[in-house]
Order: sequence, then C-alpha cells, then structure tokens
Amino acid sequence: MSTNPFPQVGAVDPVGATGEGVPDARRRRTILVAVCVALMAVIASVSGLNVAQPDLAVAFGASQSTILWIINIYTLTLAALLLPLGSLGDRVGRKPMLLTGLAVFGAASAAAGLAPSTEVMLAARVLSGVGAAIIMPITLAVITSTFPPEERGRAIGVWTGVAGGGGIVGMFLSAALVDLASWRWLFVLPVVLVVVALVMALRFVPHSRERSGHSFDTVGALTSIVAVVGLILVLQDGPERGWTAPATLLALAVGVVAATAFVAWQLRLRDAALLDVRLFRARGPAAGSITLLAVFGVQAGIFVVLFPFFQAVLGWSGLLSTVALMPMAVLMMLTSGLAPKLAARIGGRSTMAAGVFLAGAGLALMAALVSVSGGYLSVLPGMLAMGIGMGLSMTPSTEAITSALPRERQGVASALNDVTREFGTALGVALLGALLSAGYRHAIDGRLDGVPRGSAATAREGVANAVEAANGAGTHAHELVDAAQRSFVDGWQRAMWAGVAVMAALFLYLLARGPLRPAPTSTDRPTPAEPVSPAAVPVSPAGALPPSGGPDPA
Repeated sequence: MSTNPFPQVGAVDPVGATGEGVPDARRRRTILVAVCVALMAVIASVSGLNVAQPDLAVAFGASQSTILWIINIYTLTLAALLLPLGSLGDRVGRKPMLLTGLAVFGAASAAAGLAPSTEVMLAARVLSGVGAAIIMPITLAVITSTFPPEERGRAIGVWTGVAGGGGIVGMFLSAALVDLASWRWLFVLPVVLVVVALVMALRFVPHSRERSGHSFDTVGALTSIVAVVGLILVLQDGPERGWTAPATLLALAVGVVAATAFVAWQLRLRDAALLDVRLFRARGPAAGSITLLAVFGVQAGIFVVLFPFFQAVLGWSGLLSTVALMPMAVLMMLTSGLAPKLAARIGGRSTMAAGVFLAGAGLALMAALVSVSGGYLSVLPGMLAMGIGMGLSMTPSTEAITSALPRERQGVASALNDVTREFGTALGVALLGALLSAGYRHAIDGRLDGVPRGSAATAREGVANAVEAANGAGTHAHELVDAAQRSFVDGWQRAMWAGVAVMAALFLYLLARGPLRPAPTSTDRPTPAEPVSPAAVPVSPAGALPPSGGPDPA
C-alpha cells in the first residue's frame, strides 16, 4: 500500500497568501529557533518538577501520592490531547494554534508558580498540559511544512535534539533554581521561554492551514483520549497501587476497550479518519514509531536508575546529579543534528540500527561496569554511548513518521510522533523502575541480618529510605548503608540487562523491517497546480492537488 493513503488537498492561507512570500534561508533558521524555544518550554516542564518533590510536599502539606499527581497530570493531559489538537492545528491554522497554545501554557505556568493550594496547582498543571498539547505537534508541523526536502532532515534533527536532550537541560536549570531560590522559580523558566517564543512566532512563523474534504473525526478524537488516559494511568499508577489493584485493572480495561474501538473506527473511516492506522502496514511509520517507543522508554528508565545512584549511592545533590547527565544530553543533541547527513549517506535504516546498537552497547557497559566503589566513572562510558546512540536513532525515526503523511496531515503526524514518545517514557519508567525495585528488594533481603527490624523494614522500601533509616540503626548504620548501596547496584544491573534485551530485539527488527529508503512526501512532488515551494504555498481554490498514488516507497 502507499504510505500516503490520504488524498492530497490544497493549502489555504499559507505562506505567501498574505504577500509574505516564501521564507528565505535566514527566516527559516529564525523559524526553527522560534519553534525550538517553544518546544523547550514544554519539555522543561515535563521533568522540572521532579527535582522539587520534597519542597512541594512541604509547601502544600501534601502526600507523596498528591505530589506525583501534580507531576503526572501534566504528562497525562499532554499525551491524551496530542492527536485531536494536532489535527485541529492543521485545520484551524498552525500559527494561530501555536500562539494560542503559547498563551495558554504561559498563563498556566504563571498560575502554577503563584498557586496557593494543591487544588490550584493541579488545575494549573492540567491547563499547562492543554497548552503543551497544542504547542508540541505544531512545532514539528511548522518545520515539515516550511522547510524544503533537502533541509528538512537537518531541521528535524535540531528539533529531535531539543526534544531528547532538552529534558536534561530543563532538569539542570530546574535543580539550579530550586537550590538557589525556591520551587516557585521553576515556573519562571517556561514563562520566559514562552514570551520569547511568542514574540518570534508573531513576527516570523508563517501562517498555514489545510483544507480537508472531510469533517473532523470527533468519535476518533474522543476514543483516542479515553484510550491514552486509560493506558497511561496503568503505567503511572501500576507500580504504586499494584498491577492487580482494582483501579489499575479498571484503567487497563477502559484503555484497551477504547483503543480497540479507536482502531476499528479509524479503519471504517479510512481517508476521513483522525489517524489512518493503515499507515502502520508500511515500514517507515511502523519502524519509526517502534524505535521511538523503545528509545524513549529506555531513556526514561535510565533516569529512574541514575538519579538514585547519584544521590543515594554517591551522595550528590540534585544539581550535581543533573550536571552529571549533561555529557549524555550534549552528545544526544549533537548527534541528532548529524544523523540526517549520515542517513543521506548510508540510509535511514542503517542509521537507526547503528543508533540502537550503540544505545544497547551503552546499557551493557553500564550493567557490566557499575559499582559503588567505581562511582561516576563506572557509568560514564555507558552514558556517552547511550547519548550517541539515541541521537542517531531519534531523527530518522521522526522523519520516517512525518514523511509518511501528506502536508495537510502534518499536525497529526507530529502528534503521533509525540504520543509515541510519551507512551515510551511512561512504559520505560514503569517497567525498568519495577525491575530495579524488585532486584533491589531481592538483593537486600539477604544482607540485613542483625539490623534492627524497624530499620530493616524501612531499608527494603528503597535505597534512599535505607540511607535515611541508617540514622536510627546505631552500630549497624554503616552496614545498612553498604547493603542498600550494593543491593541497588544489583537491581540496576537487572534493569539494564532488560534494556539491553529490548535494544537487541529492536536492532534485529530494524535490520529486517526498517525503512529501505526515505519516503517521498507530498511537498516533494511538484505538480502543475503547485508552484515551486519549500514551504506551504497557495493552491488555487478551484481545485485540490491530485491523489498521490504510486507504489509503497518502503
């Protein structure tokens, strides 16, 4: 089948329709900066509050469960609304949607920073998630609809670098603000970024929207929201409530039923669907989605493991722990920008496979070399390999997804890319975190002989709890801390080897079913009705572009 099953339709009110003309190279670079600044605001808010959990608990007198809701409700809202709002962005117009999203996100971030109570904070985080769900798919859609084919890969590389490494940079800045000021200053950063992005978007981002011959898929939008909420709740609450808890099983049942209904409805609507799931029969979007799911899952799982290692095992502060992640983030961002050149030379499949191989090698290095006595240097080689590998795999994976959909569906393509990342993150935290906890408890049970019963029970809950419990363990304090640290390393190795297995399976899959060559997009095919255009250009309202047709490029 064709990887472009939708009939192509013309764009209305695009670049040039208001006399702006096609953006030149300098303006395209400015547009890229603008959307990346907007993206950075969203990404920084995903991870920023993690470093301020104790401060939030004290400020609001809230339980750990409530604090986790304050953190997770943002990600849940973001993931649930990405597909519907990405599709609306294509229809309403990318520039007005981007400006709306930035305004909503900025106002919500300011409200969160000034929140006097838990209730206000939760409401502000939900509203932030709505704004982020508008912004995130639009930023990538602006790139894919503005940059010409020969520059699009490099621009997507910059975008993926910010999306991948921006979380670590955001954590570093957040940790610095918490250490130097207070948790309320965490929300100054996204507000400042939003103001900068708003000014740049108003001046430089072109206005483009697409005309569709079909009405908005309301049923698909609603079922997708229910499915995403149900499945993400399972992954977020399962480790804490228990995988067999009634609430977890109910969320799983609702998520699976809604996901099944969504797929069935999309197959029925075909070209009029919110997301034509027939796309996943093709190599490009299938391989790109699976790769992003696994890579972001492993990355998120790595953070779950690394922070307790730095803080509870090595005794570092939150700020120093984030600084320790910066080499991996820098390499990830650099190689994301270099990946398109490598893909042009050896092919997208080979680039993705090479990245996955290096990421798997990095996990293996961390599993084999980590030790309490080795400290940071025992994990640094694996972190560096992981950074290079993830950077190489993310850009061609993103391009494989966005190139599979025509220009008028780029908001949906971008949203699909983002939903995959969010699911991967939740999945990685849940599974690798569970493996780490299980491995830790199994290892420490045999190392607590002679330790007072109360201290031993506390130590079984986690390595940070064990360090805290050592204060009341008397002469057994050193023994307790040593047992907890060595047990954490045992749990670390179990989680890392599981990640290696995932990367090995993905590597073999890419060799067998990876995209054979870049899929041409609708903007790559000049037609008599479409003037030469590196961006969205005006099409005569008298007629739409013809259907793409043609063989499956994968």
